[in-house]
Amino acid sequence: MSPILFALLALLVIVALVATIVVRRRGVIEPGEGVAAVPGPALGHAPLPVVLVHGFFGFDRIGVPGVRLHYFRGIVRHLRALGCHAHAVRLPGAASVPARARILVDKIEALGHARVDIIAHSLGGLDARYAIAKLGLAAKVRSLVTVGTPHHGTPLADRAIESRIRKAVAAIGIPLSALDWLSTPAVARFNDEVPDAPGVRYACVVGGIREPGTPVSLALAPLHAYLRRVAGANDGIVPMSSQYWGETLAEIEADHLEQIGWRMAMRQTFDALGMYAFVVARLGDSRAAITPEGPLA
Repeated sequence: MSPILFALLALLVIVALVATIVVRRRGVIEPGEGVAAVPGPALGHAPLPVVLVHGFFGFDRIGVPGVRLHYFRGIVRHLRALGCHAHAVRLPGAASVPARARILVDKIEALGHARVDIIAHSLGGLDARYAIAKLGLAAKVRSLVTVGTPHHGTPLADRAIESRIRKAVAAIGIPLSALDWLSTPAVARFNDEVPDAPGVRYACVVGGIREPGTPVSLALAPLHAYLRRVAGANDGIVPMSSQYWGETLAEIEADHLEQIGWRMAMRQTFDALGMYAFVVARLGDSRAAITPEGPLA
């Protein structure tokens, strides 16, 4: 199998790997364990409720024998412990952006909050942008922070759309409509047709592996190597250059799985819990504009 086809196959199973990983209770690595912590901000203000939106093939939480898995691993619990009313919502894993966006609107309206802040990972950032601009969600959203979102597409989607793997996967009944929204040309059209909504604050956290000594999750290693050759620094799924939208709250040294709290490399130095607390603390301060040289860089 060629490196590109291997990378594409890995792309389709990344989240499935997370969802089905066998975890022995005595071997569970808790979020934050063995990690150099980012200075954790105290949430001195009363934050708005936060809605966490997952990416491609994501979930809110699922159960497997002996353990319950959360896409945003440990993050909802951590934010709630800090006094933030946090929710993780579930969208159709591989549906189109408009379909996922409609479900997102329904989920947020069902929560009953007058206004919320959204933190969206990966494809979830495009879902949220669409829902805000096209489906009236702007009235309920103060801020949207995207993490690892392909605002300008990813070469992996370009390759997947062209490959035989996509046809083979579709033939066995696994929908991959989301891929059509992640290619470079598709997201360029998306950006033309989905303008930012007035009155909503747009910001991003840009993640990737830039330093040679930083470990990469094993499931992402071939993808990261391929993307480094064709697009430079990346998080194993999305080039860093594609992740900028709105103000930049931080640039982080973390792959696509570490951004949501999953430790799947041989070692880890990134504190996802601290990063999400950092973001929530800044959302209540309209004056805050953290530069890439800030404390998470």
